[in-house]
Amino acid sequence: MFGFLDVPVSGAYHLIHALTGPLSTALAIVVFTLGVRLLLHPLARSAARGERARATLLPELRSLQEKHGGDRDRLAAEVTKLQQESGTSLFVGCLPMLLQLPFFTVMYRLFTTPSIGGEPNSLLGATLFGTPLGAHGLSGSPLVFVIAAGLAVVAWFSVRLQARQAEVPGGKLVRLLPYGTVLATLVLPQAAGIYLLTTTAWTAAERALLRRGS
Repeated sequence: MFGFLDVPVSGAYHLIHALTGPLSTALAIVVFTLGVRLLLHPLARSAARGERARATLLPELRSLQEKHGGDRDRLAAEVTKLQQESGTSLFVGCLPMLLQLPFFTVMYRLFTTPSIGGEPNSLLGATLFGTPLGAHGLSGSPLVFVIAAGLAVVAWFSVRLQARQAEVPGGKLVRLLPYGTVLATLVLPQAAGIYLLTTTAWTAAERALLRRGS
């Protein structure tokens, strides 16, 4: 089903193996993740500019909702027209997150696939604090609780940052989404949890710095 990922998975496998010469496997995952986020940083800067432009549209959006709230088709048409005239999109901030999905999928496959390139996957034997990085969810305790606690702290900072910003579509539900990563640790391999912790911490710091520089 995911045969098209064989090449990128194999490439990432050899890259992490190269990094595990001077580094531990867990630290190699962190370095790999930071490299991915560094590549995506220009898109994050663009998304931040789009979010600021979107914030200026909120009064007009509220006005459209009050005026056409009973006619969904008309409201959708007017919102689309407003976005086209302003040259921005309500979902521009989602692009960096969506582009991370292939990298996350590769990381997940690295620590769930028994063999890569026809050879046994030696990464499955890597450990952190005595816990295999391929262990899923609660079977990876106590490491899973360490990762979950780190994700909870990052989610708390992310929610506080959002609270200081202008109103966002989706309200409270959108602001609670960062805590979903904590629940994800219950079913993911510990390696994927390390990836999540690193990338969400980067996102929180990146948004805070970009907001400060705006």
